[in-house]
Amino acid sequence: MLQPKKTKYRKQQKGRMKGNAHRGHELAFGSFGIKTMEEAWLTGRQIEAARQAVTRHMKREGQIWINIFPDKPVTKKPAEVRMGKGKGAPEYFVARVTPGRILFEADGVPLEVAKEALRLAAQKLPVDTKFVVRRDYVQE
Repeated sequence: MLQPKKTKYRKQQKGRMKGNAHRGHELAFGSFGIKTMEEAWLTGRQIEAARQAVTRHMKREGQIWINIFPDKPVTKKPAEVRMGKGKGAPEYFVARVTPGRILFEADGVPLEVAKEALRLAAQKLPVDTKFVVRRDYVQE
């Protein structure tokens, strides 16, 4: 599962997500990608499930890139514990995504294969996404 090897601080505050993505909003590596339409926290498990769906459908042909990484720790207190007594222990890591962010990119496969693979990946994610194609892409 995706998580940082080492973090500067064990716990983080929730924070707020507002506005659109200023970085990572254009295709950088592949010819196809999925772009998020809303903000959310994506867990390492969700990202991994989407990655597996893409690689299985593409039959390990072509190449995929994951443009997000879960680096924000989310804490949770144990079940049936009274309020107070400090913040809980880190439970899992999330990646913050804002509208317009490219999540996955693919290349080296035909348009239809990439479209279906990225559609399957999008089903595993809790956000609305949009399939995007590189502007200078020409179909053989």
